[in-house]
Amino acid sequence: MTAANQDTTRPQNTRSIMSFLQAHAPFSNMGDDHLAHFAEHATLRFYADGDVVLSAEDGIVHRFYVVKQGRIRGERHNEKAEKTETTFEISQGECFPLAAIIGERPTRTLHRAAGDTFCLSIEQNTFVTLISESESFRDFCLRGVSSLLDQVNQRIQTGAMASMGSSISLSTPLERYALRNPIVCSPDLPIRKAVARMHENNVGSIVITDDSRHPTGIFTLRDLRTMIAEETCTLDSPVRQIMTKDPCCLTAQADAFDAAMLMAEHHFAHLCVVDEDNRLIGMVSERDLFSLQRVDLVNLARTIGTATHLRTLVSLRTDVSRLVDAMMAHGADSGQVVKIITTLNDVTVRRVLELNIKKNDPGIPFTWLTFGSEGRQEQTLLTDQDNGILFQTPEGMTEDQVREKLLPFARVVNDELAECGFTLCKGNIMASNPKLCLSDQEWDDWFIRFIDASTPQNLVYSSIFLDMRAVFGPKEHLDELLDRVSTRVRKNALFQKMLAGNAFQRKPALTMFRNFRFVSEGKKHGLDLKRQGLAPFVEAVRVFALANGVKSANTLERMNELVQKNVFDAKDAAAWKDAYSLIQAIRMRSHQEMLERGEELTNYINPDDLNQLDRRILRESFRQAQRLQQKLEVTYQL
Repeated sequence: MTAANQDTTRPQNTRSIMSFLQAHAPFSNMGDDHLAHFAEHATLRFYADGDVVLSAEDGIVHRFYVVKQGRIRGERHNEKAEKTETTFEISQGECFPLAAIIGERPTRTLHRAAGDTFCLSIEQNTFVTLISESESFRDFCLRGVSSLLDQVNQRIQTGAMASMGSSISLSTPLERYALRNPIVCSPDLPIRKAVARMHENNVGSIVITDDSRHPTGIFTLRDLRTMIAEETCTLDSPVRQIMTKDPCCLTAQADAFDAAMLMAEHHFAHLCVVDEDNRLIGMVSERDLFSLQRVDLVNLARTIGTATHLRTLVSLRTDVSRLVDAMMAHGADSGQVVKIITTLNDVTVRRVLELNIKKNDPGIPFTWLTFGSEGRQEQTLLTDQDNGILFQTPEGMTEDQVREKLLPFARVVNDELAECGFTLCKGNIMASNPKLCLSDQEWDDWFIRFIDASTPQNLVYSSIFLDMRAVFGPKEHLDELLDRVSTRVRKNALFQKMLAGNAFQRKPALTMFRNFRFVSEGKKHGLDLKRQGLAPFVEAVRVFALANGVKSANTLERMNELVQKNVFDAKDAAAWKDAYSLIQAIRMRSHQEMLERGEELTNYINPDDLNQLDRRILRESFRQAQRLQQKLEVTYQL
């Protein structure tokens, strides 16, 4: 029942209500005429501590509320636990009950005042007028936290854009870039004539196609220089002898970010744009994508990948932070930016390995592994080393003899990576540790013991070693290992439950009363966005992914696959992805600000330093982490 003890008055000062609303999203983006309409039709209602504001017994919801002062607590009865649980708390400037009033149905959650509380409310017809006439209000009502996330991302992008002076967006479809007709030739055309055709059209590449216009190769001016320098063939040879076969292709619907990542990973400057039948329709170059950038992703990756000295790699690491600003200015979201950082980290690690192999080849093929956030492709500028080695034991050698050759090599690599900014792991999770330089059979045996003996230490290791990826060397043996590990985890219900219990202990930085839960570590005091913000999502999603055979290690990709497998509801997953991305975005922006001030990077922030919108959406993001953990709790009966 609605509280009987109410002091109901009609607000006289419309402008004061408008001023209040303008301080809170989504009203801060609404026009004055729409705010005035709200204020003129609003009623101010008072609820004493414990009063019921809305309940299912009230029937179909006919009013929309905004908390002006105090808090509203949402309560639902948990039939399994036979108790009433607080599902959320909302505070000043926040709205309720959106889903019920839009769906024209009763609320499913009892809304109770937590302390003396004042709410502004409007009737349904006023709400309908606003949602139909105000685009920003309608967007918020239909998309909720996703709409607020857009505002935060837009502000981050605008801030980064101020120093870039560019309007190119990484979300722009490739069809916008690939309008010109690509220059093509047949595979039998002499190189001399292919070069002449490129010269006539003032282009740096030519695509070799078959009779159906399917791209079979690409020839560039760089290939021509290599051919002349190495004397691999003559100018009268057919172009198929020197072309790069099977060029990388993307469809016109792919975006600039997809193209940039492919170019950065493979160190090439052109890619083919094809239709759904793999017919060539255009070409995109790195110049097309990043002509206005001060720091070029593809060029930076290529420069790192071809560096000849360690000191060059060390100096290039300073460009990565500038690149993060550039990517944000070009519309990259936090998920894209961490993949960009991870890609450049991968290129750096590979180059350090290549330079050391040239100087002192251990003579044993190996796969360089990376774990944790690097394994998930989720690294930010604050990173340490989590790596290892997988090798095949050559005939006639023992595993210990192989380690004798590989460990000194790995130690040098770990030290040089530290010079490049990848700090040494305090827990010694590094390839120079004999326990992490193992044959494929030793790794297999290690995982068997790891899964069968769910010790507290093994559960800590799960957050590191179950997100494993190859950065350098052959991948087939690692793929086979991970397939076996995945099968064992799926068949071991006890291990899954232990993992779930461990993940459930990663509590978000939010108390039951929706206040921030602070942590203290040394001189640091505040919110740890990694441990209290990201980790609850990462740990919970990993459990569901491993239990359901999801092969991806990236948290956002895992969520997408869990939706496809009907493990996650699509709307829930969308809210969780938005919340995770928001925390990551605030973390990266905080790192950029620390760099600008010349401070040591940390994952700590003081929420008092955030504006009202950031604090509000950070609370909502932590609440989404709580909701995900509730699903974990119910699924595994924790």
